[in-house]
Amino acid sequence: MNIGIKVGDIMTRNYISVTPETNLLDCAKIMIKKRVGSLILKENEVLKGLITERDIIWGLTKKSQSDLRKIKAIDLAPKKLISISPSSDLYTALIKMKRSKYRWLPVVDKKNVIGFLTIKDILKIEPTLFDLVRQTYLIKEESEKLKRVKFSSGEDTTRLGICEECGNEEILEKIDGRYICESCKDSM
Repeated sequence: MNIGIKVGDIMTRNYISVTPETNLLDCAKIMIKKRVGSLILKENEVLKGLITERDIIWGLTKKSQSDLRKIKAIDLAPKKLISISPSSDLYTALIKMKRSKYRWLPVVDKKNVIGFLTIKDILKIEPTLFDLVRQTYLIKEESEKLKRVKFSSGEDTTRLGICEECGNEEILEKIDGRYICESCKDSM
């Protein structure tokens, strides 16, 4: 399925980048100053990696704050590099994000970074894709939560589905013959 909108038409052209040798402390400071959640790592316009807030937080939990000046961004960046070309269709980008479980993709043309595409960029242009995006990022743990629920009776009174009150997909509890989510149950 093609949407007819190309990645190059909506990508962010003014992305924030650093060199792979930039230390984690400086990366964190840049992210805060520029109010971004990730930085592209590039050298001579060639994509070398990407570092996110999650990578820096992981580094913080494993090392002391003084070590953050010694750790290079490339050391914590994911080894598997996923990118997309500017001529790709938006739907293709979304499927690539879904498979890789990333909410962003560097846009690369002939090995040179020319932009950055995020889920937010896609939803600003094509909000009808919201349901597909939502399905992609549903909490995977929900089915495990259902397995851990203890029932006082032998009857299964919970399930994962669409709340009959608000329409959100969540863990539901059967109340008065209707399946209702926790927040709707609390507001009753």
